[in-house]
Amino acid sequence: MDSQTKMVGPVIRGMDANLADAVIDAIEVDNPDAEVLVDDQGGYIRIMTPNVCRLTRASLEEALGRTFQLHQLEPQLAGFAGRMKLTDDDVVWFLERQD
Repeated sequence: MDSQTKMVGPVIRGMDANLADAVIDAIEVDNPDAEVLVDDQGGYIRIMTPNVCRLTRASLEEALGRTFQLHQLEPQLAGFAGRMKLTDDDVVWFLERQD
């Protein structure tokens, strides 16, 4: 990965370690061809992939072992890099507008 590559993705509050670990696992599943970088700062965890980062509800539920509505993730977000598009089935962080 070169220095020009733009990284995008969520910044998760580190209070719920199970959720943070599940988000990391799910992002790795949902972005199989991308390098996933994890920067654990204790109070928050930055999870990034190059250009586009996708997280599906199905993968997150599989990693958590229970049902989870993606809108429940929003209070756990300390921030994010890029733009974010949230639906019932996935959340995508990306660089360019997609509308």
